[in-house]
Amino acid sequence: MSTVRTLVVPRPGVLEIEETPEPPLADGRFRAETLHSGVSAGTELTWFRGTSPYLATGWDAELGLFDAAAEPRSFPVRQLGYMEVARVTDSRTAAVAEGAVVAMAYGHATVVHGDPVTQHVVPLPSDLDPLLGIYAAHLGPICVNGVLHAAADAGGRKLGDGVAGRLVVVVGGGAIGLLVGLLCRVHGAAEVVVVDPTPERRAAAAGLGLTAVDDTPEVARTLKTRWRHGPADHGADVVFQCRGQSAALATALRCARPQATVVDLAFYTGGAPDLPLGEEFHHNGLSVRCAQIGRVPRGLAHLWDRARLSRETLALLAGSGDLVREHLLTDVVPFDDAPAFFADLSARRRHAVSAALAVAP
Repeated sequence: MSTVRTLVVPRPGVLEIEETPEPPLADGRFRAETLHSGVSAGTELTWFRGTSPYLATGWDAELGLFDAAAEPRSFPVRQLGYMEVARVTDSRTAAVAEGAVVAMAYGHATVVHGDPVTQHVVPLPSDLDPLLGIYAAHLGPICVNGVLHAAADAGGRKLGDGVAGRLVVVVGGGAIGLLVGLLCRVHGAAEVVVVDPTPERRAAAAGLGLTAVDDTPEVARTLKTRWRHGPADHGADVVFQCRGQSAALATALRCARPQATVVDLAFYTGGAPDLPLGEEFHHNGLSVRCAQIGRVPRGLAHLWDRARLSRETLALLAGSGDLVREHLLTDVVPFDDAPAFFADLSARRRHAVSAALAVAP
């Protein structure tokens, strides 16, 4: 009997590899062995550190409410991660071929029994580096959906409708921010400026062909002085906020021209103590629009779904995969080294722009 190895957080600050017997493969499912499992450090460290809001308050998915009376999640956390690539070794469904390499979102585990009816399964092209496939099923679609929200805000339906010919700021140079910036550049933005305080992330942004600047108190003034549209009209046409700190959202608001929109892809777990809504947000008539992977913009669901978001991600990787591999995917770590890797990331002993776990065949 084979064994499934899974990364588990038994308690805050600890990551372990749990081994369980693999069950028989059911009809209608397929078995796949993981090749690579991407790490979304921002989200996953909230589970590792015990700061995820799901651990403090129950989530009512039907009503869309966090409810103190509902049962919160608890330790151990057994599903961590959402950026997997696997090779199909056995299939009992005509929907997925044996031997195919697929991208999915099932967490850091060495084996998955996939269900094509209930799970998003993305077959990867044979000419795509499977390592880049970690972005295809979930994280890439998050970024595509963010750019799509900017298009919808501008009254468009195509991905470039919100950024083509426009001045774009991306606050936060992590994996999501850099992929959003790259999408904007590929889809015709006049200029894309990534604002981030970390030198490694600014270097990655520059490697992707984006302008990179430090997040200083003067960054908004500098950009607004350079980007003049008319009297009392300065700043970015659209801003993407991709860093999970309220101070970063404040920076995003300061960089936007009057009546512009900040498309927010960030995940905030620490409240918003330094978000002055009485300043630029109020006086410049700004909008903040949250872009979440579970929802494409209202009115576009008949044109856009998760499959199309993944296809746009694959198109980006086909054209810019070499740049992504060189500048964005900075760390590939053996699966067995994951506990030490997470501990180093959490303690800030190690920095990774984007990382993947390599699972031995």
